[in-house]
Amino acid sequence: MTDDASVAAAAADVEAREGGIDVLINNAGVLGTHHPADQITAADASEVFEVNVVGIVRVTHAFLPLLRKSANPVIVNVSSGMGSFAATHDTGRVEGRAIAPLYTASKAAVTMLTTQYAKSLPDVKVNAADPGYTATDFNGHSGPQTVTEGTDAIVELATIGADGPTGTFRDRHGEMPW
Repeated sequence: MTDDASVAAAAADVEAREGGIDVLINNAGVLGTHHPADQITAADASEVFEVNVVGIVRVTHAFLPLLRKSANPVIVNVSSGMGSFAATHDTGRVEGRAIAPLYTASKAAVTMLTTQYAKSLPDVKVNAADPGYTATDFNGHSGPQTVTEGTDAIVELATIGADGPTGTFRDRHGEMPW
């Protein structure tokens, strides 16, 4: 998702094999540096935003023509509760205790990008999903949720009908606070 030519080639391959797609799930994400905030550089920020935000723009741009061939095109952007202003201010939640400046900022950007795509692409349902603190390689399998539980919101949003929501941010329990 960080190389225009590679993403274009992937879209061309899918078009040649399938003709179009019904659902695009943007699920790339990197945490970035573990440096303290006062040691984070612009290069560190560029690395995280290139994958977590610019990658969504790149992949969405390349696959949008294939999505528009669908009777019910859907995009699900995998965001995070770590990108929720409300959740990161609630010290009773894991998101409120975590410190990851670049990751959280990038996931807040993913959620905002989702709302803007939802408004500007009225023919496509565009939503964001928070998988929650799920036991994966990303966090050393420290999350309390299973991968199946972590994909609940993604699957729910990927399979919405034509009358389904757009511009929402959900986890497996429902709407997420912004």
